[in-house]
Amino acid sequence: MDYDENKVEEVVLALMYLTLHEEVRAWKGFDFRVLDRLYEKGFIRDPKSKARSVVLTEEGRARSEELFKKHFGHRQGRAR
Repeated sequence: MDYDENKVEEVVLALMYLTLHEEVRAWKGFDFRVLDRLYEKGFIRDPKSKARSVVLTEEGRARSEELFKKHFGHRQGRAR
């Protein structure tokens, strides 16, 4: 299937914010190709380990929170 890799990376990074623990670790249950691209862009540390989670870089953590709010946050004035 043909898809926009940038959009997928954006949503995966946003979802990592949802599973964030210890302020910098997120579950890495996503497609390894996407994780590799996020690593290449400097948003996460090397995902190739036996750990079930990945460490977000400082930039990755900030971008993850920003994208989570963009895609899944409530707009002011909207009913919750």
